[in-house]
Amino acid sequence: MREITIATVQMKPALGESEDNLVKMSDFVSKIASQQKVDLIVFPELATSGYELGVRFTEQAQRVPGPTVNLLAQRAAEFGVYIAFGLVTKEKVESILFNSAVLVGPDGEMLGSYNKIHLRGEERMAFREGFRLPVIETEIGQLGLLLGWDLAFPEVARSLALEGAELLCTLANWETTQIEEWRTYVRARAFENALYMAAANRVGEDVTLNFGGESMIVGPRGKVFASLADEKDPESGQPREGYCVARVDLDEVRKCREENQTLQARQPTAYRAIVKRY
Repeated sequence: MREITIATVQMKPALGESEDNLVKMSDFVSKIASQQKVDLIVFPELATSGYELGVRFTEQAQRVPGPTVNLLAQRAAEFGVYIAFGLVTKEKVESILFNSAVLVGPDGEMLGSYNKIHLRGEERMAFREGFRLPVIETEIGQLGLLLGWDLAFPEVARSLALEGAELLCTLANWETTQIEEWRTYVRARAFENALYMAAANRVGEDVTLNFGGESMIVGPRGKVFASLADEKDPESGQPREGYCVARVDLDEVRKCREENQTLQARQPTAYRAIVKRY
């Protein structure tokens, strides 16, 4: 058995206040890791900045690695955990920004990054699309990263699964009005690819948008191992900050794929329409 312990965090980033957000993230890491042995902690998309920043994203953008990555890598080393989190990044050309996810490891090193491919709405005005779907080999397993709206495209999770991913860290800013989509997509991607989903969705409001939480950890047979669906403020009914933890066995991925033969029975030559432009 290859058992690992995963935590998914749902938090409310303070809009444009990266230092405050990093303090909050650091506190979450300390609290989670001090209460139990945990291998991986997953934070939401754009956790260091918030979502509705528009042109102010340029003030938040950092190169990778950079100060934010280095700080969280230090925290990862301090507690011996892997940490996945979302932030705004930039290339050497200052005007090129990406909505990115980064994975740091227990040795204090950056292990990989991913730039969001499927940009939605106003994101298209702030960010450039990514084009690579890396699978990151770690001591705990083969990990993939995806961000927000990527979840709605089955090709993303399937591509990562075909490249060997056993666990997808799903970092999101999914709105309350579409939370039923979130619930469905997370379980569907786990089911159809026979892998684990560690899905972290933010909460709170920015300027005009309200975010729905319901962070969860789902297994390759669709079982929800842990969820924050019931983590709501008793007065307002709004989802609140928190985290959920589950211990899972990554060997279940191989077992499930061998039993169901979903990946093995594919017929790629019949799927040409999938890679055609609409």
